[in-house]
Amino acid sequence: MVATSSIPCQLDLHSLKRFSNISYDPSLYGGRAAYFKSSNMEGRISIFASGKIVSVGTRSERRAAQEIESFKQFLIKNHITKPFTTRTAIRNIVVVADFGEAVNLESLAENRMVVYEPEQFPAGILRISEPCKATVLIFSSGKAAIMGLANSTQIDPIIEEISEILKRTH
Repeated sequence: MVATSSIPCQLDLHSLKRFSNISYDPSLYGGRAAYFKSSNMEGRISIFASGKIVSVGTRSERRAAQEIESFKQFLIKNHITKPFTTRTAIRNIVVVADFGEAVNLESLAENRMVVYEPEQFPAGILRISEPCKATVLIFSSGKAAIMGLANSTQIDPIIEEISEILKRTH
């Protein structure tokens, strides 16, 4: 999951590094981001001086919102900000799938279903617009990475659609 939210104030990233669960290295990304990670988190929170925050690495929308809430409580508890309301927005869901059998990527490319250039990248790129918009990287092993989903209810329908596409090309 990739989820975003914001804090209603600017943050001094350099001063946040005094906390053990915040890492900040000014040489990374020009010093534009710090990272929050506690022992009970699945993912981590990227923190920007503007107050924007990005949660990455959780496995559900609910968990992403919980981790953003946890970071908010950390800020309030440490008197970095006053209480505020967060709104979490899911920006991207990435799913890894295994379709259980080898895929002939050249055949998919011949049927113009995927873009496949093995000299450039070892997977075919499939763009799907129905039942929802997604980009799929399909590997010859039958494994795939599905990106661009907006909520978890889209996972099963998109996997079914990919399965149908693969069946039609056998």
